[in-house]
Amino acid sequence: MAQVSFLDNLLREYLVFRGFSSTLKALDLEQRTEKDQHFRAERVLEQFTNAVQTYDLHGLRSLWLHLDNNLFTKLDHTYAVAVKKLENSLLKYYLVTAYSNNKSDKISEFFNKMAGELQQQSEWKDWFYFPFCKNAEESPSFALYFTKQWQDTSLLSLRNFLTTVYQCLPQPTFVRAEQEAAHMQRLSEDNTGLRARLLHAQQELQQQAQQQPVSGSSHNLSGDGSTRRRSVYRHQQSLNDILPFDISPPGHIVDDFCIIASEANSVSQASDAQARGLKLLIRNIGSGSSPVLGRKDQAASSVGDKSSKRRSGSVGRSWI
Repeated sequence: MAQVSFLDNLLREYLVFRGFSSTLKALDLEQRTEKDQHFRAERVLEQFTNAVQTYDLHGLRSLWLHLDNNLFTKLDHTYAVAVKKLENSLLKYYLVTAYSNNKSDKISEFFNKMAGELQQQSEWKDWFYFPFCKNAEESPSFALYFTKQWQDTSLLSLRNFLTTVYQCLPQPTFVRAEQEAAHMQRLSEDNTGLRARLLHAQQELQQQAQQQPVSGSSHNLSGDGSTRRRSVYRHQQSLNDILPFDISPPGHIVDDFCIIASEANSVSQASDAQARGLKLLIRNIGSGSSPVLGRKDQAASSVGDKSSKRRSGSVGRSWI
């Protein structure tokens, strides 16, 4: 309430500054007769009803266009059908009122001004016959609109719609002047704080960029020194001292080819020994000094030649 009074004083001061004396008088008159300082849909509905009763087509259209441009266009597109239906109902109510009061000139004026706009709508196709219809209140096409029930329902629907729209609309910018000023001040302070933080961050980045080359050069020097020390230490070591981690040294390295060669030598020695034994046996058989023949000679004569015994013994020893 205090905010509305403050804004009224601002508006009055502006009207005085601009020299709008008649507007100022109308404002003072309406403020004195106003009981409720908040918006009421009945006021707008009253203005529509007065325009219809006085056959003020221009005032009716101006008020509707004002609401359409400032209120109805801000609604969701799903309400477009309802808005158009309410507008057509209001225009039909104007025609029915003029016909009931025998204002044929107002009806002709209506179609002369609105024909270009209404002829594109199929809903108004039958209404172009309305100025020439006799006893329109009895016609099946127009009888419904002459009933009091339809007229009251149309005005009530318009009132409810306006009430709902005004409850959902945000406050005008003029009413929110103080809030907007405080909001802009808060945004300006936030912007200043963010700029300061950004400047501080940029300074820190510059300091880090200046420190990086110095630390990088010292790191390179220390790296070169450690590399030299590491290379000198490596020259002092031998290859025998280098052992793998957690791996015990291997045993004697045995060549598989050596094993194969030794096996081949043992086989050849055995075959040579067998060959020599066979050759000796064949030679003894061919010379008649076989151990079998020797036994036969001993069984035949008890006296034997010492040389044969010696040969047989030597042959036996060689056989064994």
